[in-house]
Amino acid sequence: MKFNFQHTRYACYIGYVTQAIINNLAPLFFIIFSENYSVSYRGLGSLVMINFMTQLIVDAACIKIASRIGYKTLLVTAHIIAAIGLVLLGILPLFISPVFLALVISIVIFAIGGGLLEVLISPVVDSLPEEAAKKPASMSLLHSFYCWGQMAVILLTTFLLLQFGRENWFFLPILWAIIPLLNTFLFLNVPLIPALKEKDSMGIKEMARNPVFFLCLLMMLSAGASEQSVAQWASLFAERALNLPKIIGDIFGPALFALFMGIGRTIYGLFGSKIKIYPYMLFSVILCILCYLGISFAPHPLIQLAACALTGFSISIMWPAVFSISSSSFPKGGAPLFALLALMGDLGCGTGPWIAGFVSDAQGSLGTGIFVCILFPFIFLFSLLIFKRASIKRAIRRV
Repeated sequence: MKFNFQHTRYACYIGYVTQAIINNLAPLFFIIFSENYSVSYRGLGSLVMINFMTQLIVDAACIKIASRIGYKTLLVTAHIIAAIGLVLLGILPLFISPVFLALVISIVIFAIGGGLLEVLISPVVDSLPEEAAKKPASMSLLHSFYCWGQMAVILLTTFLLLQFGRENWFFLPILWAIIPLLNTFLFLNVPLIPALKEKDSMGIKEMARNPVFFLCLLMMLSAGASEQSVAQWASLFAERALNLPKIIGDIFGPALFALFMGIGRTIYGLFGSKIKIYPYMLFSVILCILCYLGISFAPHPLIQLAACALTGFSISIMWPAVFSISSSSFPKGGAPLFALLALMGDLGCGTGPWIAGFVSDAQGSLGTGIFVCILFPFIFLFSLLIFKRASIKRAIRRV
């Protein structure tokens, strides 16, 4: 069989499903870790932080190594490491005490794979032959597979826990490891367009001379925090704050969140060429702020669940849109640009849930912890407004 660039795109889609497994599987076991192994809210929040901080360190390393080692080698390595980490998540807690240490070891390992995937997959898709006007929509469609992967992880994991019992949870990470293993063979065979050589790409110092660069990084941080502050706690919030059974909490918490996020990204992926990206981003972040308020203060649990789900739609465009407008602003950014964006996104993904967990422990209310994180969509809003103003000034100068 002869592989072409369409197969490359498929491999990247599956790569984002792998990323969804890495980021969303462990939180589905939070209630088990809490009740069976006495891990606190703060400890659970720390697991999220460790995951994304590890990815952040890998992102930083990729700034230098991506163009030197090559994307294919790193993508294959990323999938192998992710699979090993997932297998260890199912094995180590049975043999290592305290269990928290076993969880940390497993998470660090599969997070290394996740960090590589986060840096490498987006520039691979961005480099594929396509009209420039369609690239933002293509990026959104790519990121929609993270959402569909997240939803599959939630629904299948919840179903299997129901069928085989919580006490057998450790089989599930091993089963999910099959996906990155299979995608390893796909990436070994698909064609990749060579990345910009280090000497041909813009250096970090050169990009840093433009204030727009820092706005892009700030938007990326706040996009990651806005997303994960709700996504990582949605299951536990539905179960404990709203007193719902676990299966209902998983389905109507993170699963609906992922569904609405996937719908938002798919809509933009299919019709993005007809939608103006800046007004759509502005609408999305304002809706996100309203959803945070609904989660924290709505008078009825069903309204809070609806706000939680709608948050998924509201943040759906943020992450892929920032990738797109950053790539458009710095077309020769190359691996350093995507690595720094991923680094800031992962910093937000780790910081937001950790803050929510820290405040929840201090205040005894998970809703309060999530409300504090409304700061992040506000940061995104103000950064976007400044970015748009700077873009208008640049356009005027060209005329």
